[in-house]
Amino acid sequence: MSEPQAPEPTQTYEQAREELADVVRKLEAGGLTLEESLALWERGEQLAELCQHWLDRARERLAAAAPTE
Repeated sequence: MSEPQAPEPTQTYEQAREELADVVRKLEAGGLTLEESLALWERGEQLAELCQHWLDRARERLAAAAPTE
């Protein structure tokens, strides 16, 4: 049996990267409550995983398209 495929992300790499950059800016600016900071941190972790997903897929596609010797 093969592993079930994860659903396709709803955000593009560029969208996720931009939102992640915004999360970082907000965290660096400070002035947030602990709860707000934790929520942003968790969202940042999700976005980082999403960006990694897109990068991994791109690497796989490049490897599949590269000629083998």
